[in-house]
Amino acid sequence: QSQVVESGGGLVQSGGSLRLSCTVSGGNTIAWFRQAPGRGREGVACLKQYDGSTWYRDAVRGRFAISRDAAENTIYLQMNDLKPEDTAVYYCAADVRGTSCPLGYYEVDFWGQGTPVNVSS
Repeated sequence: QSQVVESGGGLVQSGGSLRLSCTVSGGNTIAWFRQAPGRGREGVACLKQYDGSTWYRDAVRGRFAISRDAAENTIYLQMNDLKPEDTAVYYCAADVRGTSCPLGYYEVDFWGQGTPVNVSS
């Protein structure tokens, strides 16, 4: 069983930073997805909890960083140099037993409720 709760979204100007938090109990792989208005949900980053390996979408590599605080059962997504095209609802997701990273949409066992990120130009 896993529970996923995100926080940390908000409004920021282009070039600014935000840090999203995901409190998650359980899960081999934890991922961040995003869904912009009128578009499908896409993977942004993921982390394998058992070995710490990560993956990033090309559009965010070098600007976003996924990390964990195991003691707090929390996964973070630090987002720097934000651009208007990063505007979306961001979702944290957990795959309880799988080992894929990047994590596919249909491999997700638990989704968070989503947190909006709005980047103004």
